[in-house]
Amino acid sequence: MKIQERTGAGVGRSAAPAQPSVGDRLPTPPRERKPALAALAVLLILVGALGATMLVLQAGDRIEVVKVTQAIPAGGSVNTSNTTSVMVAKDDSIHYVEWTQLNELKKLKAVNAIPAGVVAVGEMFGSEAGVAAGKATVGLSLKAGQYPTGIKQGDTVAAYRVSSATGSGNSNSNNNSSSSASSNSVIADSARVSYVPGPKDSGDEIVGSTNLAVTLTVDSDKAADLAQAASNGEVALVKVPGSSGN
Repeated sequence: MKIQERTGAGVGRSAAPAQPSVGDRLPTPPRERKPALAALAVLLILVGALGATMLVLQAGDRIEVVKVTQAIPAGGSVNTSNTTSVMVAKDDSIHYVEWTQLNELKKLKAVNAIPAGVVAVGEMFGSEAGVAAGKATVGLSLKAGQYPTGIKQGDTVAAYRVSSATGSGNSNSNNNSSSSASSNSVIADSARVSYVPGPKDSGDEIVGSTNLAVTLTVDSDKAADLAQAASNGEVALVKVPGSSGN
């Protein structure tokens, strides 16, 4: 009886399912490798590093150049009022005008009209102004009262012939009035101010002179009358609508 019981007990234990041991783990699928993405990541890192290096190198190689702050018409010149200095990356292929060359640049004329906000380059200026066909430039020397306050390059003005003659007697008063009225006429109704010295400029006016040197660009057929009136001190300028105001 004891032998049968032991045999039955052994049979029961062998029929029970085997339990997995604690240390065993379920198998995991192998990881998928993506060499293309890895190479792209490395390439992006290299490009970023190269770009940062170039920016650092350019930031360390900069020069101070002339920038135009007010529009300069053809035949006009730069001065300390219509320019400022800015820092740019040095580029030998661009003929920048360095800030230290401003005094030399004042002696040159704008070949064509130069808008405000551009950096000056050598090709914009020359020893002779590029006056458009049918136009002429006339220099004036004006006293206070013969020009509007604040006149500047690029302004549009009307040039009037004015007479300072006054009557010497009552009998001639009517003749003098009619003569004065006929002489006070428009010489050029739309002249462009090509040059006027800036308030901070030095050496643009003759020492001891209170006259203002102004250069006007007018139609060629008006140049002779304007020059004649200017030589007699009989010119007055009036700022008219359409002036740049820059």
